[in-house]
Amino acid sequence: MSPSPADGFGPRFAVPVLLGPALNSVNTTMIAVALVPIARATGTSPSDVILLVAGLYLASAVAQPAMGGLVDRYGPRRLYVAGMALAGLAGLVPLAFPTFAGALASRVAIGIGTSAAYPAVMAAIRNRSARSGREAPRGLFAGVSVSGLVSAAVGPVLGGVLVEGLGWQAIFVVNAPYAAVAMAAALLGLPSDRTHVPPAGSDERDRRPRLPDVPGLVLFAVGIGAALVFTLDPRPDRFWLLLVAVAGTTALLLWEWRHPRPFVDVRMLAAHPALVRTYARHFLVYLCTYLVIYGITPWLQSAAGYTADAAGWMQLPAVVLAGTAAGLASRSRGVRLPLVVAASVLVTGGLLLTVTTAAAPVWVLLAVIGLFGPPQGLTAVSNQVAVYGQAPEGRMGSVAGLSRTAVQVAAIAASGIIGPVFGPVPDDGGLHAIGWIIAALAGAALLLAALDPALRRLSRPPRE
Repeated sequence: MSPSPADGFGPRFAVPVLLGPALNSVNTTMIAVALVPIARATGTSPSDVILLVAGLYLASAVAQPAMGGLVDRYGPRRLYVAGMALAGLAGLVPLAFPTFAGALASRVAIGIGTSAAYPAVMAAIRNRSARSGREAPRGLFAGVSVSGLVSAAVGPVLGGVLVEGLGWQAIFVVNAPYAAVAMAAALLGLPSDRTHVPPAGSDERDRRPRLPDVPGLVLFAVGIGAALVFTLDPRPDRFWLLLVAVAGTTALLLWEWRHPRPFVDVRMLAAHPALVRTYARHFLVYLCTYLVIYGITPWLQSAAGYTADAAGWMQLPAVVLAGTAAGLASRSRGVRLPLVVAASVLVTGGLLLTVTTAAAPVWVLLAVIGLFGPPQGLTAVSNQVAVYGQAPEGRMGSVAGLSRTAVQVAAIAASGIIGPVFGPVPDDGGLHAIGWIIAALAGAALLLAALDPALRRLSRPPRE
């Protein structure tokens, strides 16, 4: 079923759905080309300037479930517009404060603001489906996935053009006009929140301002933050940070289980094990993906002797194939087969990495790297459909937010694995170790997809 105005999923609705989530993706990659110029302009050391990357990851990982909960309570259009407004205003901060502190504050605020878009659009899709009585088109889910993949791929190119032509502040300022366009599209295309139904079991008082679950939010941030700080510099004398991460996560689970309105609804997750398995598959596949992204590029430069520019272009086939696979997944009537195929291809790709060397011809390297593209597209669409189908009534926003947090945590975990495995200089031995790790992780994802009985219920043909 393709989107059409008649069923409520036409272009007017689709434009804000596709625009919003892409802004977070482009910001995660656009910063890469600006780190050196920012360090030079602000007198910041390379070890400190990397906080611009970590700041957005941490802000996004923590904000995704928080924004999702707010979406469920107040409605998707309100939070979408508010998030875009915050991101747009945050982009202007470096103009007034062209310092490292100003850039870091901007990145954190952009991470928080853009985190509202994905849970908001997923909730908006479900609301529109419920109101129209029609199944949401798979093509719309594919569009969200492809827009994220394309924007992430375009990020470094766009960032380079902006930095060279207008200066490093431009990669922040560009958020303002983009956010303005997305806000206008949302106000015109997304339905009003006046008829928004709060989560089941709540009443009108739940929509009044109240104190958030601050302890839960803090424990969540401590757990992820400690793990992220460790991954930035994984030395043996910093292993205590991992203990802090484990302790924070354990305390979070215990606290949230007892809290009446938790930041992370642990009781809801315990009652929906199929959803937890979907999160686990999402995490495993994206952990493999980020291991390739973070591992292949430095290996191509250090071991294989390619320039940074060439190493970046060599990942383009994977992006193209990911987009193609997302389109194919949108036409599938089930989710099990795409997930099984994705995990199987990842296992194959991991095993091929174990025999790849720096002496391999460029066409071999392109083929191996390209093999990791289709699993991204297949998994992104299929897991979005699974999350959409498994989310409890009234919880679409928070459930979607947690699925994005799984991706952010996968990126953090991949960063922590790459450093110790590669050591000071990436070489063939390190790449082979990464290959074995990917094969093992993908094997676990394959078992989760092949043996999950809940996926059968998501494999029925969509209603017309």
